[in-house]
Amino acid sequence: MLVSASLVLLMTAPGLALFYGGMSRSKSVLNMMMMSFAALGVVGIVYVLWGWNMSYGDSYADANGDTGKEILGLFANPFHNFGISNLDPANYVFVAFQLTFAVITAALISGAIADRVKFSAWLVFVPLWVTLSYFPLAHMVWGGGFLTWADGDGLAGMLFGTTDGLPNVAPIDYAGGTVVHINAGIAGLVLVLLIGKRLGFGKEPMKPHNLTLTMIGAGLLWFGWFGFNVGSIVFGSTEEEAMLTQFTTETGLVWINTTVATCAAMLGWLLLEKIRDGKATSLGAASGIVAGLVAITPACGSLTPVGSIGLGLVAGMLCAMAVGLKYRFGYDDSLDVIGVHLVGGLVGTIGIGFLAAPTAATEAIPEGLLYGGSWKLLAVQLACAGFAILWSAVATLIIGLAIKYTMGWRVHDDHEVEGIDFNEHGESAYDLAGTSGARRGLTPSTGVLKEKEGANA
Repeated sequence: MLVSASLVLLMTAPGLALFYGGMSRSKSVLNMMMMSFAALGVVGIVYVLWGWNMSYGDSYADANGDTGKEILGLFANPFHNFGISNLDPANYVFVAFQLTFAVITAALISGAIADRVKFSAWLVFVPLWVTLSYFPLAHMVWGGGFLTWADGDGLAGMLFGTTDGLPNVAPIDYAGGTVVHINAGIAGLVLVLLIGKRLGFGKEPMKPHNLTLTMIGAGLLWFGWFGFNVGSIVFGSTEEEAMLTQFTTETGLVWINTTVATCAAMLGWLLLEKIRDGKATSLGAASGIVAGLVAITPACGSLTPVGSIGLGLVAGMLCAMAVGLKYRFGYDDSLDVIGVHLVGGLVGTIGIGFLAAPTAATEAIPEGLLYGGSWKLLAVQLACAGFAILWSAVATLIIGLAIKYTMGWRVHDDHEVEGIDFNEHGESAYDLAGTSGARRGLTPSTGVLKEKEGANA
């Protein structure tokens, strides 16, 4: 579990930071990478203080045998066992693993609003957003709440009834299609509409400045994603032999499904690019990799390898089409968070209703429509995705409006044009002689760029 947690941590820093950093413009690359690192710093602390309690506090007893009270199936008491100070140490590894999920979910949002927001506004947004959006959804899906498979009182039980306290048709989200990707994608969409476009969007080219960084970041994301998906196994028995059997069979299936879906998505994206634009690009390959990883996240334990290839191919091509919608509809999703994470998360979550199939490793999985199964699984998946969209949209809108009308989101127009790196951080990613730092009378130092002290300094 700790190895998986470390792999997921690698996904944010440096994986996502490099992926987003390369896609951004050279004058804002440090700010873009700092947003990922800042999310790690803020969420890491917040999760230990009250995030774990809100997500899982009613499911895991403290050292006294007490659990936090669940509130309407939406979240658990954030103040019970504050700071996990009284948590059974045996559960620390699970806290560590889930902490990294919260970190990367918040960091994903930053790509949608690149090049134009105050670093201070981001630092305020992140803890509020994980508290109001991420922690409740994590509880609802994985902590026994309203969207869980483990409680008949939730949404699935309301739709199609229960047997022995469990829903007759259980929702499936293996590693975060709703909690992570739909959640982050909707948050990105709300903020993009609320904050507005970058200056010059649609009028001047805003191309990635360093695709080498993006390719390296995509590779690190792919590597770390094995911890993301494989580490999310939920054991169905406490007997040692049964757990070992499930571990050796199910984790292998999850690894293979994650791999082949990602391969198919990358090829699907490149194929669509070649047909549409005449060129297959490195950015398309990197984006296709992430699209496949996103789509297989909720489905990696419920599909066959062949089904995973099909899901990945569809995800790659649909996401490749979706990223172009921002130009048609005029919203500025800077680094394609909506097109990749929202669309990819929806493809994976809804695709389960079509492609789910039991295997020797996962015999309890129901069959999807394409395998002769009932439409009810698809209906449950759609309902859960819809509820996640609604929850994330409302929570993000409340926080986004509060920041907009208090401290404000956007940097000054002049600072946006000159570059956020200089004006927000006093640094340059590429300290070359005669560049913008010299124009503004700044000189590089071992720390931040400083004003010249005299004419001959």
